[in-house]
Amino acid sequence: MAATQDPVSVMGPVTDRARHALNQADNPSSPVARFAPDQPLLLDSGHRIDFLQIAYQTYGTLNADKSNAILICHALTGDQHVANNNPVTGKPGWWSEMVGPGLPINTDRYFVICSNVVGGCMGTTGPASTNPATDRVYGLDLPVITVRDMVRAQAMLVDRLGIDTLFSVVGGSLGGMQVLAWATTYPERVFSALPIATGPRHSSQNIAFHEVGRQAVMADPDWRFGRYLDAGTSPRKGLAVARMAAHITYLSDSALHRKFGRNLQDRDKPTFGFDADFQIESYLRHQGSTFVDRFDANSYLYMTRAMDYFDIAAEHGGRLANAFVGTKTRFCVVSFTSDWLFPTVESKTVVRALNAAAASVSFVEIVTDRGHDAFLLDEPEMYATISGFLSSAATARGLR
Repeated sequence: MAATQDPVSVMGPVTDRARHALNQADNPSSPVARFAPDQPLLLDSGHRIDFLQIAYQTYGTLNADKSNAILICHALTGDQHVANNNPVTGKPGWWSEMVGPGLPINTDRYFVICSNVVGGCMGTTGPASTNPATDRVYGLDLPVITVRDMVRAQAMLVDRLGIDTLFSVVGGSLGGMQVLAWATTYPERVFSALPIATGPRHSSQNIAFHEVGRQAVMADPDWRFGRYLDAGTSPRKGLAVARMAAHITYLSDSALHRKFGRNLQDRDKPTFGFDADFQIESYLRHQGSTFVDRFDANSYLYMTRAMDYFDIAAEHGGRLANAFVGTKTRFCVVSFTSDWLFPTVESKTVVRALNAAAASVSFVEIVTDRGHDAFLLDEPEMYATISGFLSSAATARGLR
């Protein structure tokens, strides 16, 4: 019988990097805004979060009239470190080719803000944070979070920074959901909006994929009904499997075939066992094992659930256009031809609703075989689109 690799060894033990990531939940390597109990975050569920903490990064300089601020909203597994080295991984920020001096989101011209979302694990209040009422980590005691809750918390941060109106709100995927939530919840505070690779609600297929991931986490014996941090364990195997399944949805079939095909991994013939014979298997295992070193399993549950509940039309009488009636915000909606997680039809639904509401909107579909993750990659047409839209909006707002 052929030898097989122990799946436990594939995921590995808890690492020093994972311990460092856990420390970020309460003591992040970034500025924080803390709010007293008389400034609670009121949630869609009817609950509230007292002693809210928001971790964030800023780049560039806020101008005298505070009119050049851009809020960047991160995706599911992102964080506030959009353009600086990540303190856990040591790698460049997740959009470092987009944000910076002379780049499409030009920090020589704009003041850029990016915060870790509520429910995250990099310093904003989330399930790995310490609950001040019990002096234990929240775990599943944290109320369920929605995308609008994330945006309300961001609005509290923007208020704390003394900014009345954001020049632009930009983000992809879950970040794009936040952009749409900003534009429909605080339309008077958003001059321009750039929702990328997103949609007006989460589809049943996407909810199904998320449920598979959550069940993988919760089926891991080390999950301990969400109290794994108290027990000194971590559901690393379950979270790694969840990440592997999700990562497939971020890619396209053609991109996978181009990159991996059916190539074997470091061997000339199959082992006729269950080791990672194929390069794609090895790649997914690597994605899973590195993810668990930087992300909290309960945060994965909370953030995927927030995406599942997202449905703008349902919040406005079942008609999406109602959400945008009277808006003065300028929109640029961006999609990718090979994105099957948030296909172009989802973006067109938003564009049609904006047109029905007589809003100012442009739409760009970018041809690429890179799938959903294209918004995080080097896509020159996307760079040109974002740069051009922001420059046009800056002229309209009188920014120099």
